[in-house]
Amino acid sequence: MPENNAEDIKQAVLSRYSAHAQRRLAALKETGGASCCGTPTTVDEAMNSSCCGETENLDSLADANVAGALYSAEELRNLPEDVLASLGCGNPTAIAGLQEGESVLDLGSGGGLDCFLASGKVGVKGKVVGLDMSADMIQLARRNAGRVGAENVRFRLGEMEDMPFDDASFNVIISNCVINLSPDKDAVLGEAHRVLKPGGRLRASDIVWAREPTEQQRADLASWTACVAGALTEADYVARLRAAGFEDVRVEPKEGTAPDSALFSAYVSASKRG
Repeated sequence: MPENNAEDIKQAVLSRYSAHAQRRLAALKETGGASCCGTPTTVDEAMNSSCCGETENLDSLADANVAGALYSAEELRNLPEDVLASLGCGNPTAIAGLQEGESVLDLGSGGGLDCFLASGKVGVKGKVVGLDMSADMIQLARRNAGRVGAENVRFRLGEMEDMPFDDASFNVIISNCVINLSPDKDAVLGEAHRVLKPGGRLRASDIVWAREPTEQQRADLASWTACVAGALTEADYVARLRAAGFEDVRVEPKEGTAPDSALFSAYVSASKRG
């Protein structure tokens, strides 16, 4: 069975996540930024509400439920429901050890949720930059930034295989279920190492195979966009990180992973030599 072309994979991924952002933007335009109940709500209110009946509002509620499962109630407490467009598989800010004044890059920043959480940790002296390949996601994230009032967050259109940043620009790189979507992970990890400052760290949540997937599983383009077909095995992930120059490499299953899981969410940690 022939392998998928890298450009076909990128376009399929772009189409899927741009469509998600377009639906969110269309719903927000229709409601004027209000929730399905008439006024912007917090995640707690969204998850407990029974008034959401339209398709776009069900999408919003689904986003709130995903976020509620991945993040603590304290983290989400003051965030409006309409910024919770989480498509991730974990909470990279929980393992990043972010400190006040640090510079943070979020790969595949989507609607910006992880950027906003990082923003509060690095404070006004720090900065957070979200990188995404979808212009629609960038538009959504910038709109969300205005809702949140995150003045130290910026969003940049670009690809993680060729990051539009100078060498040694960031203290920390985070990513939430995005590296697996790239058809050229060596380029992503190489670029991550390049833009990190000496002593910088990579902290990502990602999907990982416990065993090598079949050729048929790798060839399924829809499965690529669903974060499955392009995922690496644990050993391969570790090897590629080390080949990119990273040290202190760890790929650890997320808490609660079943021992016999063929595919699981993992936290990925690595550091650049100081």
